[in-house]
Amino acid sequence: MEFTVTGMHCNSCGLLIDDEVEELAGVVASTTSLRRGRTVVDTDRPVDPAAVIAAIATAGYRAERTR
Repeated sequence: MEFTVTGMHCNSCGLLIDDEVEELAGVVASTTSLRRGRTVVDTDRPVDPAAVIAAIATAGYRAERTR
């Protein structure tokens, strides 16, 4: 899954997002790019996109699914 993320201003923002998203059951890896404004989430089973968006919000950022 891929998400557009807004509100990031440094690479540490991406690390915070990845830490939150990777806590979700079924998430194998999360990779966030400040330059692209994107988070890509790899899963090993179905994960609700709304849960990923909520995890990103918990980190303090806004997101919407792009793919």
